[in-house]
Amino acid sequence: MRIPIDRQSDTPLYQQIESYLRQSILSGTLPPDTRLPAARQIASDLGVSRITVENAYASLEADGLVERRAGSGTYVLAPGALPQARRDSRDWPLWQRDVLEVARLAAEDPAAPLVGARHPQPAAPRAAANVISFTGFGDPRRFPVEGFYRALKDVMRRDGVAALEFDDMQGYGPLRATIAHVLASQGVQARPDNVLITSGSQQALALVAQILLRPGDAVLVESPTYDGALDLFRSHQLRLIGCPTDAHGMLVEQLEPLLQQHHPRLIYTIPNFQNPTGACLSLPRRRQLIALADCYNIPVLEDDFVGDLRYEGRVQPALKALDPGGRVIYIGTFSKLLMPGLRVGFLVAEGPIFGLLARLKRVNDLVTSTLTQRALEEYVTVGRYQAHVRRSCQVYRRRRDAALEAIGRHLPGAEVTSPQGGLFVWVRLPEGASSVRLLPLAAEEGVEYAPGPRFFPQPAEGEPYLRLNFAVRTPEEIEEGVRRLGRALRRLR
Repeated sequence: MRIPIDRQSDTPLYQQIESYLRQSILSGTLPPDTRLPAARQIASDLGVSRITVENAYASLEADGLVERRAGSGTYVLAPGALPQARRDSRDWPLWQRDVLEVARLAAEDPAAPLVGARHPQPAAPRAAANVISFTGFGDPRRFPVEGFYRALKDVMRRDGVAALEFDDMQGYGPLRATIAHVLASQGVQARPDNVLITSGSQQALALVAQILLRPGDAVLVESPTYDGALDLFRSHQLRLIGCPTDAHGMLVEQLEPLLQQHHPRLIYTIPNFQNPTGACLSLPRRRQLIALADCYNIPVLEDDFVGDLRYEGRVQPALKALDPGGRVIYIGTFSKLLMPGLRVGFLVAEGPIFGLLARLKRVNDLVTSTLTQRALEEYVTVGRYQAHVRRSCQVYRRRRDAALEAIGRHLPGAEVTSPQGGLFVWVRLPEGASSVRLLPLAAEEGVEYAPGPRFFPQPAEGEPYLRLNFAVRTPEEIEEGVRRLGRALRRLR
């Protein structure tokens, strides 16, 4: 087998080999049941190490394109086929068989949630060149690389080796003070001692779940809600109780019967520019939610992942600002608005639970990157962060408007939210259409989106919905991407 490789390319050799084989499999050049050459043979032919070829084969196997058969070799799988090890699992221990059964069901039903597994949301630039992807979070082309690089250089020049050592395990003190100051401007009274720096908001969410919840406990969530939270809660074997939403957020008037019936141990909510709907919880509902949590003695986890991205309308107080008794745990992040790879989040809590969360954080990963924390504090303190937020709001508002206009033109019969901020529009497809069945047709047209089932405690409820991230694309790309989506929708009918 002759595989072209470019040794001068920045692309690793194993990825070049993998890409060539992947294209050959998907195009049918390598049909199902074809036995691939041994890794040793390809390595010899190409003049590369055997481990390079093994890595390429492992990646293809992980994606279900090939199967390694003991004593026989590596074979191309038919599209959608499961490796033999999954089809015949009688020799595995019982707990392994349970895991394999979940994997089998998920492979048969793309909407079925994998316990403890994340649904990948590839960032726009990782999609193929001709694919318009409305997944991910921020636009990589808008990452403040230059400004953050200057902050990194300034920190290294100022702090030297101290920036590379372990710091306060609760988080870099000046950064915690800066966060407390920023939150105070939003009505949240937080002392630096009540701020815990985490490795992204997902870690903050995980810490709270580990401290407060045990397998079998009920957690009340919006329906739909952030799929990363649903996956995390499922991995802890929790019962998910969904509360419906509308254009103004959680239907709090339907909350009390759910509290009485299911006795949840936690309420998880995204009150600002909710993921995936973009809805903003109204002030009366915020007050009612806090009152019900007090009445039923339930902690509230407030996830404010892009609260700064407001394009219009009146700023609503955080739930934390309406909570004098310390019932609300507030989590936030810098990653979504700046750069997802930054992985710096935080939580704010009072009382004994804060000490438990801080200790668990130390057990999990000791400390979040000291250098990244110091650079972020420098970036925020000198005003670069605020300037970036202002510019992002201007750009993303135009992209939101472009998305709403394009949906009106190209998706007749669809219903769409008009968010006052955030990153997403939430689309209900015309009667009878399924976002899961639409997905492969959209892929053929060269457009990607997040299907609705992944965001619901009961995935089947999400069939008519899909989420589009307008922030990752220019107005021109949005127009073309939605036009392609409309073409796929017409084919579905």
